[in-house]
Amino acid sequence: MESENNEDIISLSTVYNQRNLKEAIFMEREHEEDSLSISTVLHELEKDLPSHAIEMKKEKSPSGKEAILKILARAADDHKFLARLAEDPARVLKEYDLTNEEKAALISADLRRIESWVGKLDKRLCTWIWCRLQQEKW
Repeated sequence: MESENNEDIISLSTVYNQRNLKEAIFMEREHEEDSLSISTVLHELEKDLPSHAIEMKKEKSPSGKEAILKILARAADDHKFLARLAEDPARVLKEYDLTNEEKAALISADLRRIESWVGKLDKRLCTWIWCRLQQEKW
């Protein structure tokens, strides 16, 4: 690193007069001290980090009533999710922790069964149900 500094000083001396050269050297030294201060601060901050690994808790995917409500709410709020659900509900529902009975009720839009598990659904949460029933050919 010193050889680079010397080369910089030599190239500076050809461009600047003696006074400017001294200012440039002073600024360079001042900058080196800043770098040293920053590395010292970083080193001190690293000491504050815990020495052992931090355990990351894996978020448990919702199941049962919670998962059903999450799916219905997402279908009501996210038109892309609703389209995927309409196109291939079995594939989309694999992402959730549901029993086969819960999956079947959602796929077939069995409103009575779903409401028996989660309670009365409002108009917004029925978005998927109405969408699915419109796909049925009567």
